[in-house]
Amino acid sequence: MRSSQAWLLAGVLGLVAAVLAGVLLWTGKVGDAPEPLPVGRYVDAGAMLHLTETLSSDALEGRATGTPGNEAARGFLRKRFETLGLNRFGPSYEFPFDITVPDDAPADFPTSGTNLVGWIGGDTPGTGKMLVVSAHYDHLGVRDGEIYNGADDNASGSAALIEIASYFTRHKPHHDIVFALVDAEEIGLLGAKALVAAGPFDLSRVALDLNVDMVSRSDTNELHACGPSRYPGLTPLVEEVAADSGVTLLIGHDRPEQGPDDWTMQSDHGAFHEAGIPFLYLGVEDHADYHRPTDTFDKIQQAFFIHAADTAVAAAIAADAHLDTLDFTPATLPEANP
Repeated sequence: MRSSQAWLLAGVLGLVAAVLAGVLLWTGKVGDAPEPLPVGRYVDAGAMLHLTETLSSDALEGRATGTPGNEAARGFLRKRFETLGLNRFGPSYEFPFDITVPDDAPADFPTSGTNLVGWIGGDTPGTGKMLVVSAHYDHLGVRDGEIYNGADDNASGSAALIEIASYFTRHKPHHDIVFALVDAEEIGLLGAKALVAAGPFDLSRVALDLNVDMVSRSDTNELHACGPSRYPGLTPLVEEVAADSGVTLLIGHDRPEQGPDDWTMQSDHGAFHEAGIPFLYLGVEDHADYHRPTDTFDKIQQAFFIHAADTAVAAAIAADAHLDTLDFTPATLPEANP
């Protein structure tokens, strides 16, 4: 039986109260780490880590689309948009969308989701090429009584997106930048597909989607940039960012012959790619806690996360600087093996 709106509201209010209690008790330390936090070049490390911890807390119960925890997470992120003063497309940052429920879906399969969308104007707001920065805020929720917290996937990318937006509120971009926190990624990139199909902005202006998904863990200090094999003109941009990054930024995971290791359609940038819009996706390789209840905040590698988020900000800066001159011609790639 589907939950009533009243039950959802009560659940959301309870979850928000629980998490706010933790916020009020927070003293600025993250976890029990005895070492000082690395200083971010662009990001506010303490704020980013704390937001990641909040989004991945047990109180939000894994942020599955259509649940009180998902709505509570959206409330925290919406507040960040408001605090940063991002422009709205219309009266609200929230853009609900309907979900077609598959015939074989479980009874609690969501019937709707909600994207959060804001923007910052460039030199000539409302005209010219536009950059989209995306990240999904939903995760898997509660399964068999266990909470799938989704700290790396994708509380980390959501918090990194907030830091990218924060940077550009302090340093006006040359081009309009849209910041999209999308819902229902885990059940088929549905929020991103809704955004591309009927978003609040002119899709023809979008030159590039920079997508951030899973950026807080790597035992090898490696962050992967997916997209340049599909759009070779992005290679110089990635090389520029990699030369001054605190992580090893590698190009890859974007060729059809790689099969399941081709990430082209494995996160929200895939919806943009299907629409013919170039993408650059930053993420880490799967780890032992990927899509498991053990993807918790205590597993995040704080130094790596801060450097990876700085790299994401640097990629957005470089994309904005070169958006008018980048060659977005798609490559002709071999088909995947049958």
